Amino acid sequence: MGNGMEKRGHEEEQPKPVVLITGCSQGGIGNALARAFAAKKCTVVATSRSVSSMADLEHDHRFFLQELDVQSDESVRRVVKNVVEKYDQIDVLVNNAGVQCVGPLAEVPLTAIQNTFDTNVFGSLRMVQAVVPHMATRKQGKIVNIGSVAALASGPWSGTYTASKAAIHALTDTLRLELGLLGIDVVNVVPGAIKSNIGDSAIASYNRMAQWNLFKPYEAAIRERAVLSQTSKSTPTDEFAKNTVAAILKKKPPAWFSYGHYSTFMAIMYHLPLSVRDLVLKKVMKC
Repeated sequence: MGNGMEKRGHEEEQPKPVVLITGCSQGGIGNALARAFAAKKCTVVATSRSVSSMADLEHDHRFFLQELDVQSDESVRRVVKNVVEKYDQIDVLVNNAGVQCVGPLAEVPLTAIQNTFDTNVFGSLRMVQAVVPHMATRKQGKIVNIGSVAALASGPWSGTYTASKAAIHALTDTLRLELGLLGIDVVNVVPGAIKSNIGDSAIASYNRMAQWNLFKPYEAAIRERAVLSQTSKSTPTDEFAKNTVAAILKKKPPAWFSYGHYSTFMAIMYHLPLSVRDLVLKKVMKC
C-alpha cells in the first residue's frame, strides 16, 4: 500500500507538458487548440503577433501569453528563450500561425506571395530550428505542423496558400525522418473546412489587392474562394481542436492526422486522374 501511495505521489510530481502554439488569436484554430490542450492539463504558451488579440485567454492562469512574430528571427529566439527559462522544457510545438492569400497567380503581387511563404513556411521553420535543440537535449518532444486539405488538390484562385501548405506537407515528411533520429515525433495535422476567422482575414487580404485585369470576369468566383471553408457545414473549431489534441497527446502520435469537413472529399480528389480532378475543380470553383 505504501508503495502505491509513493507511486501516486511520484506521478503527481511529474511536470505538465509544456505546449507552445503559434497563431492563437481569438476566433482561430490556434486559440481553440490552446484551450483544448489546457483542458488536458497541459501548460500552454499561447502566442500571436499581438497579445491583445488573445484577450480571451489573458486572465486564465492556464495560459502564458507571449507576443510573437514568426517572421522575425529575434522575436522567435526571444519567446523560445522566455519559455525555456520559465519552464525548463518545451514538449510540444504547434506551428499554426498562417495567412491566406487568394487571387490568380499571374496577378497576385509577389510581395503578397512572399508574405504568405514567410509566415506559413519559413515561420514554421524558424520555430522548428529554435525549438529542436532543446528537444534534442532531452531526446523527446513533438513538432506539429498545421497543413491543409487544400494541398491535396490544388485548384484555381488559392495557388499561393495551397503551395505554402504543400511545402509544409513536404517539409513535415522530411522532418519526421530526420528528427525521429533525435527522439522527436513529427505530426502533420491536415484540417478540412474548420470554422474560424480565416475567412475574414482572407477577405481582408483579398480586398487589399483585388485589382484584377485579365481575370476581372472571374472576380465573383475568386472572392467566393476566400470564404469557401466557412459554410454552415464547416466543422466547429472546438470539435476539431478536441480531436486533434487527443491525437497529438498519444504516446505514439500519428504521422498524419486529418479531420473536418471536406477531408474525405479531398483525399479522394488526391487520387483521381488529373483530367477528372480538373473537371471537378473547374465546376466547384466556377471557372
